[in-house]
Amino acid sequence: MVHSTARDFRDSTMLKSTFRRRLGVLAILAAVVLGLQPSGAPAQERVLPRSRSEIELSFAPLVKRVAPAVVNIYTRRTVRTLPSPLFNDPFFRRFFGDQFPGAEQQQNSLGSGVIVDPSGLIVTNNHVIRGADEITVILADRREFEATVLRADERTDLAVLRITPGNERLPFLELRDSDDLEVGDLVLAIGNPFGVGQTVTSGIVSAVARTTVGITDYRFFIQTDAAINPGNSGGALVSMDGRLVGVNTAIFSRDGGGSIGIGFAIPSNMVRTVIAGVKSGTKLVRPWFGASGETVTADIAASLGMPRPLGVIIQDVFPGSPAADAGLRRGDIITHIEGREVQDAEALRFRIATQSVGSEVRLTVWRNGQERNVNVALIAPPETPPRDVTLLRGNHPLAGATVANLSPALADELGLDITPRGVIVLEVRRGSPAQQIRIAPGDVIVRINDRELRTVSDARRAVSQAELPWRLQIRRGDRVFNLTVSG
Repeated sequence: MVHSTARDFRDSTMLKSTFRRRLGVLAILAAVVLGLQPSGAPAQERVLPRSRSEIELSFAPLVKRVAPAVVNIYTRRTVRTLPSPLFNDPFFRRFFGDQFPGAEQQQNSLGSGVIVDPSGLIVTNNHVIRGADEITVILADRREFEATVLRADERTDLAVLRITPGNERLPFLELRDSDDLEVGDLVLAIGNPFGVGQTVTSGIVSAVARTTVGITDYRFFIQTDAAINPGNSGGALVSMDGRLVGVNTAIFSRDGGGSIGIGFAIPSNMVRTVIAGVKSGTKLVRPWFGASGETVTADIAASLGMPRPLGVIIQDVFPGSPAADAGLRRGDIITHIEGREVQDAEALRFRIATQSVGSEVRLTVWRNGQERNVNVALIAPPETPPRDVTLLRGNHPLAGATVANLSPALADELGLDITPRGVIVLEVRRGSPAQQIRIAPGDVIVRINDRELRTVSDARRAVSQAELPWRLQIRRGDRVFNLTVSG
């Protein structure tokens, strides 16, 4: 379509004017964050830029300082391709097992990582290195190192790698307290999107506690509009003081493509807990709280006389847990942990998970129309009762199911929010009666014929004494259903 010259000129002028206004706003934001002040002004006073040199600010000095600590990660794994989909059929598996004829192929993938210790400790996303046979780390100066995995934590989607640079101290990023971030703070995202090479993007913090994003077990993310794309996973989200505030992990996209301005990073406070376990040489043990509940809604808040919806109302307290020992009970509402608001149940899990075993945390609790402070001493989840892993045998519907006692330690290993009452199913044999009635790993058997199960011993007695029809109560995730087996 042909446009008149006059119109083109007018549109061009308007675009230039709009660009100058936006550039001015960005310069003002940068000046405010960086704390520029005129000569003689108090150090704590933030003022607007007053000269051209102040307006023409650049992130270049910051990038030069932090970018060398961000690395590229390349992984390789060998996969076997089947000559035909028929080899997925159980009939063929009966004869061939897992030794199928087929061709081996090399699969390569890429991601990013952050050096967090000068000795060569690197943090990245677990999904970047999952299943890899070989991991290669490439530094900003193009040197390459083979990496070993020190820890891979699927629940947080974090992994810690080690490279060996000899006696050289590598550039690294210090971790900042991610709780100090505020919406509107400027941040830089650094990584290797689409394999094009190290790339820096800028943006602001859009939100600091996104808990509705189902990426990891601990749903608590920093949201940013800094462009994050495939290949950025495991890269750095950096604050204006040059410290690590998050590890970029995911984007929201309508079609599974590139960035549309909604990216998510794992907060540095969660990163710190994983790194601390690696440095101490101990197994990653998350503190046990021993209580769970649901998010306080507007209706719940109004019924209890709360000024606004906030916190988590406790529904279950495990006997003998730290929560129980601190006097917490059903109906209490946890509104703050260490003075920071608890917006929902996911935020409560995150706040507890970022504490250390043996620490004492201060909770603010709403009870009977009043706020009170409660101190809770967090401990490691105990292995009580012992798991007693048992394969159920015999002529009954649960034959073929391997079950265990549910302890707080086993519940934590399995990613359960709280230790449910009952006996948990760990494995189900193919073709067994348990599989035929659709019992699945992770199910918790609560009752058999009105007999409440507390231990594996209870389950063994119940299946040896019960008669038709069988009435089973099963907990699967957040749901409880009853199953009747008549023959």
